Amino acid sequence: MKPYLRQQVPKTFADIPEGTAYEAGFLVTKNAGWRNIRPVVAADKCVGCLQCYLYCPDGVISKAGDKVTIDYDFCKGCGICKKMCRFGAIDMEVEK
Repeated sequence: MKPYLRQQVPKTFADIPEGTAYEAGFLVTKNAGWRNIRPVVAADKCVGCLQCYLYCPDGVISKAGDKVTIDYDFCKGCGICKKMCRFGAIDMEVEK
């Protein structure tokens, strides 16, 4: 996010914005590398029930065909998907 005030220095009170001085929107970056473990989906055990998708707090799980896939760029490694998988298709492995 870039502050508008750095681009233009206000000279009068009318030049100062009434609201926030930052651009709207979220700062989206990839995982910063602090994740210790990550979920790995065993394709032979996954039945595509999407319970892991429904409970993922980061929304990184999506359906690929009749199985699921995980976007590791934004996964925090919380392990909720593993706990919700009734079929044992998700295991947590140490980050390399």
